[in-house]
Amino acid sequence: FLSLVAEFCWGFFVILILGNFWFLAVLYLLWLYLDWETPCAGGRRSQWVRSWTVWKYFREYFPIHLIKTSELNPNHNYLLGFHPHGVLVAGAFGNFCTGAVFKNLFPGLTPYLHIMPIWFGCPFFREYIMCAGMVSASKESVSYVLSNKGGGHASIIVIGGAEESLNAHPGSLTLNILKRKGFIKMALKHGAHLVPVFSFGENELFKQVANPKGSWLRNVQEKLQKIMGFALPLFHARGVFQYSFGLIPYRQPIHTVVGSPIPVEQNLNPTTEEIDQLHALYLQKLKKLFEEHKSNYGIPEHKSLIFE
Repeated sequence: FLSLVAEFCWGFFVILILGNFWFLAVLYLLWLYLDWETPCAGGRRSQWVRSWTVWKYFREYFPIHLIKTSELNPNHNYLLGFHPHGVLVAGAFGNFCTGAVFKNLFPGLTPYLHIMPIWFGCPFFREYIMCAGMVSASKESVSYVLSNKGGGHASIIVIGGAEESLNAHPGSLTLNILKRKGFIKMALKHGAHLVPVFSFGENELFKQVANPKGSWLRNVQEKLQKIMGFALPLFHARGVFQYSFGLIPYRQPIHTVVGSPIPVEQNLNPTTEEIDQLHALYLQKLKKLFEEHKSNYGIPEHKSLIFE
């Protein structure tokens, strides 16, 4: 959905340049230049945009649910690790960028969903995603959010990134996380408590063309991902009036479970060993969260998370 909106925004911008409104395009480019750093400085959220009625229907379509398992003290800052990426990242968007569900469950906390910086280069589209509460996934941006002295800020990072979307097959429980330790270092540097989040049903929304590791398709996708910075999964789901083929996601329930916080003491210069220890603890807590809740959401007892 966001990709389609971004394409529309680019098309509108091109029309401005080629039409009789080129001066508006020039003014917007000037604004873009002056406002370029805003996505790395907390963005520019709008409660009005986040409360649009369309997002209520978006959440109800699947439906999307946010499950709280523990209190999060608003006197602290938090770094929430979201898993898995899926194709759409619907759970992250629906729970943290729309409505007041998160605010009602975790009063005093302001969520910031960190996404790839490339999205903020799209004319007009960048204004919307900032209004929804999305900010850049750059180190500078994460540091800005987690540096709030009074606490009450929550950075949400989709840990597996675009690379993990290539594993987004129905039933898949493979997470790209073993080599991803940058978020651990950021949590240590800012003393932000770590919170594992698992979104059950995220991988069930689309069917992706078979692309096992080592296949020619997977090799091409991985090379393109390294060049462009984002992955290109080949997927399909349902249509508007039929269920056999289309790009509309299947109506599968999504239950995003927010785990208990892992207390983190501030350490401005963490060693590799300290980062590895906290990373191992995070993996342990994430696995525990999954195991405790998997039976509630249709995961067979013999299935477990696979870390790679």
